[in-house]
Amino acid sequence: MVCLCLYPGRLMAPCSRLMHFRRPERRGISDAEVPIRERFLMTYDLKFVNLGITITHMVNHIDLFGFRIAFYGIIIAFGMMLCICLAARDAEERGLGGNVIYDGAAYGIIAGIAGARIYYVIFRWDDYRNQLLQIFNLRAGGLAIYGGVIAEILFLWFWSRRKKISILDLLDTVMLCFPLGQAIGRWGNFFNCEAFGRYTESLFAMRIRRAIVNPIMIDDELLKHLIVDNGTEYIQVHPTFLYESVWNLCLFFLLWNYRKKKKFTGEIFFLYLGGYGLGRLWIEGLRTDSLMIPGTGIAVSQLLAGVFVVVALVGVRAGRRRAARAAAESQSAAGTQADAEERQDPEA
Repeated sequence: MVCLCLYPGRLMAPCSRLMHFRRPERRGISDAEVPIRERFLMTYDLKFVNLGITITHMVNHIDLFGFRIAFYGIIIAFGMMLCICLAARDAEERGLGGNVIYDGAAYGIIAGIAGARIYYVIFRWDDYRNQLLQIFNLRAGGLAIYGGVIAEILFLWFWSRRKKISILDLLDTVMLCFPLGQAIGRWGNFFNCEAFGRYTESLFAMRIRRAIVNPIMIDDELLKHLIVDNGTEYIQVHPTFLYESVWNLCLFFLLWNYRKKKKFTGEIFFLYLGGYGLGRLWIEGLRTDSLMIPGTGIAVSQLLAGVFVVVALVGVRAGRRRAARAAAESQSAAGTQADAEERQDPEA
């Protein structure tokens, strides 16, 4: 797979040419004796230290006709569009009709963004209490996926009533594609150099230049492990965005392959809640920028992840029991009908 990057004033080029530089052998030469150009080539913005992947200049936006467009927004929009198309395809296959998805897509996106923003502001209220207008400044960042998930579920309940279809049918279709959108969206965090974890020396350890990271995301533990390389300060962290992206991608493929084998209506929805919650439960424990419940040391996302897992276990167990009971009753009714037909026509 060829990796691409953007450089100011240039279009696209292979990362092997723009992103990776070998560190020159020093052989006892002091930093002062190293030419300025050579020292520049030894600096970098981001590096996966144990994988040999280096990005010398991290670009997180493009400028178009005087407007700055963040890669984060582009990536999120792409993930949403892909999910809408796949959900419409599943709805068509299941007899709900693709229009039930397309007609509500715009409203669903607005509800999701609003929910994600409201959730974030609630748990960061001290940052907004004295500047209320900043609540509406989405370009400054501040969206929380759990708020989006909760808002989307509420919207789908409303939409199912309006379209006069089963809420569980609709949840099965939409939540089937949610993990794919989340897997894609996490790469927006990569370009923003955020959503990372605590210090690590593991295989996937990611080193980021301190100057390009939002200071509020750097805790005391990371400062204790600050790395100075060629006079530049770096933090070295778990790439939790990558962990969650891979987890969600695997979850999507599992749900997609299982969707035609589900035992009851609503099972895909509950499996999504459980699968996503289980992954977020351990990944959130590695994060340094979690939203916390005020006055406690408990991460809101971990608490909700645990709730999701419990709800999923109860929902799947109850749904499968109900499905098994319905199958047994159906089989019993079929047997009774067959016996009645045989008594009516003994010669058969």
